[in-house]
Amino acid sequence: MTDQLPDRLCVDPDSPFHDPDLLQKEIGVLFNGTEKTNVEEYCISEGWIKVAAGKALDRKGKPLTLKLKGKVEVWIKDGEGE
Repeated sequence: MTDQLPDRLCVDPDSPFHDPDLLQKEIGVLFNGTEKTNVEEYCISEGWIKVAAGKALDRKGKPLTLKLKGKVEVWIKDGEGE
């Protein structure tokens, strides 16, 4: 299900796992069998995703995140839906 996607990817530009060219594409994330649309970061090998915790922000103005553990699958959406 991975179409040349990295093991770990983050939307935060300050993260070493941020890839702006790859994030231009629409990436699908399946977590424990459910598609998630609010993923801030994922790691396939360690089996976790980070999602925003509501509208709460940290002291640097970035969203607070929750780390959820489970089975992670990712793919590049081709515009026609999966």
